[in-house]
Amino acid sequence: MIQSAQATDKLTADQARRIALAAQGMATPRPSGKRDARHLRRVLAHTQLLQIDSVYVLERAHYMPVFSRIGPYPHQLVNNAAYSGRRELFEYWGHAASLLPVELYPALRWRMDAAHEHAWAGMKRIAEENPGLVDRLRAEVAERGPVSARQLEEEQPRTRDNWGWNWSDTKQALEWLFQAGQVSVATRVNFERFYDLPERVIPAKHLDAPALPAEEAHRVLLEHSGRALGVATDAELRDYFRLSGPRAKAGIEALVEEGTLTKVTVEGWDKPAYLHAEARIPRRVDARALLSPFDPLVWHRDRTMRLWNFHYRIEIYVPAAKRVHGYYVLPFLLGEHLVARVDLKADRARRALVIPAVWLEAAHGERVDHIVGELAAELRSLASWLGLDTIEAPQAGDLAPALTRALAA
Repeated sequence: MIQSAQATDKLTADQARRIALAAQGMATPRPSGKRDARHLRRVLAHTQLLQIDSVYVLERAHYMPVFSRIGPYPHQLVNNAAYSGRRELFEYWGHAASLLPVELYPALRWRMDAAHEHAWAGMKRIAEENPGLVDRLRAEVAERGPVSARQLEEEQPRTRDNWGWNWSDTKQALEWLFQAGQVSVATRVNFERFYDLPERVIPAKHLDAPALPAEEAHRVLLEHSGRALGVATDAELRDYFRLSGPRAKAGIEALVEEGTLTKVTVEGWDKPAYLHAEARIPRRVDARALLSPFDPLVWHRDRTMRLWNFHYRIEIYVPAAKRVHGYYVLPFLLGEHLVARVDLKADRARRALVIPAVWLEAAHGERVDHIVGELAAELRSLASWLGLDTIEAPQAGDLAPALTRALAA
């Protein structure tokens, strides 16, 4: 049973945690049959966007949050929504690089128009020092799109030896055009962006809609943040779409004034919180999910600490000798608690799910047998979804012996 959260201006820590889980779609049972576009839309109604990241240790970041909420689904559901003719999602900067509902396109035009404020230094340098290159590349995209940076830079003078993170001037110029909304991402092939003109990517209904003034756009995006978080601090509301400054402050104040957000206190939180008008409090949550480091449920590390007493840091960029839990560690959500963390890797050449380490959260030590049984089941589901044939026994971590037995059972 789920009840409205609007009857109080004070929340217990347990209530805040369940509100957060419900807002992110974790209080809804997974579908038992075929997963289709309706299920994806339901996920997006909770998460509001899917973050994109280049890390490919296990699975691409934008696919994992959907799996965490609805279980095994065809990857093509996300691809179709983002890159097919129906275009329900588009790529742009939301919470970092993201897939966003096309309905939000008018609310992000202010960010495109202010590209000089938000673009990285390399992009701005190219736009300022070599506007001719920018213009030529836009003309090439108009003539040849969809087209990749790799294809275009073969015809441009190169200033660096590598393509990718060591960006060429061609890539920098294209990313400037993307930041400024002058080109869009039409598709991806092997994760490589292919650019085209917005009018050939964004549905006309949304492309031609009037751009929201920056102040109104901030209010709209903050409302989506509040809906996705359920209850959140000022900093968490801003972080969801990476908003800052006086406009964000004014947007939150406007949402409070109109009643969309209500200021509340939460047990154990040292800052005021804001409760969304549609937030609900489940009496219990029976979730089971592995959460990628790029899942919006655990984006904000301070929030993760306050909701679950779970200190979480991604250690990809930490030297191997200094890592505490592993390279690509996923928290394991069971019920309403984060009970373990698992370092995972998909070895596609050997079609194996590799577990370098698995660790138990100390507060849940009395539930080891139940935890490893549920974790083993979730790992089997994940491996099957990824097309992996075997799950290798964990190599390290205090939960490794128990999980080894559970996987062998």
